[in-house]
Amino acid sequence: MRTYHLLLLLFIPLVLSYCKKNVEAPPQPDYTLVWAEEFDKSGSPDETSWNFENGFIRNQELQWYQKENATIINGTLIIEARKEDKPTPYYDPNSSYWQDRRSKIEYSSASMHTKDKKSWKFGRFELKAKIPVANGIWPTWWTMGVEKDWPAGGEVDIMEYFKGNLITNLAYLGADRQAEFIPQLLNVDSLGGASWASQFHIWRMDWTPQYIEFFLDNKSLNKVPIDSLTNKDGTGFNPFTQPHFMILTLAVGGTNGGDPTGTIFPQKLEVDYIRVYQLK
Repeated sequence: MRTYHLLLLLFIPLVLSYCKKNVEAPPQPDYTLVWAEEFDKSGSPDETSWNFENGFIRNQELQWYQKENATIINGTLIIEARKEDKPTPYYDPNSSYWQDRRSKIEYSSASMHTKDKKSWKFGRFELKAKIPVANGIWPTWWTMGVEKDWPAGGEVDIMEYFKGNLITNLAYLGADRQAEFIPQLLNVDSLGGASWASQFHIWRMDWTPQYIEFFLDNKSLNKVPIDSLTNKDGTGFNPFTQPHFMILTLAVGGTNGGDPTGTIFPQKLEVDYIRVYQLK
């Protein structure tokens, strides 16, 4: 019996050592923080980092973008979508542009981007936010390449919500000069619906020379090899091997956002921080 106990005592550390080696997560890359927006100064967001879009911009969205809908309060950036009832400044019923043919502004919101001010190539991108999930509301945190027009310049949708689903997505130039998309959907109801949406969550993108991987609250959602994302126009250009700038928006309606009729306004996208890390 003593011999059995002795063998058991010798064997247990070997088993524990084996288990530890096989259970522990692999070591993480050695990242360092290279840029952070903590939103710790009340008032308007820092214009040394951010630009603000103005007007009706894209996707047939219903909101008029304006700087005043983005405000920092008590360490949190709040982008607010509001109901409005005012005339469009440049209404022209004969214009060929859909933006000009709208006579009224029925909704307003804000769109912020770092183009020509901040851009990054590879790294870990993190957003901690509380997002609205009402009908017709379309919050998005995304990036675009600094060279070439869309979709040849590339687009990464890290945090996106519309019509009940969270979406991660990649867009680049596909065959016949059409955009090609790689979306991944996660239904909000499967996470807890309104209860889940009432809390802050962390969206993350790990962007390396080999792959782009998306995370929500440290759970991997999708992983796409970089070498599968080369534009299909014969140029050999891969839009995900160039620097990208980031965009943060809260849209209403439009081609994807859905119908906001019946939704109570204002709706708020609340952001605790945005951080960018790169390898040392």
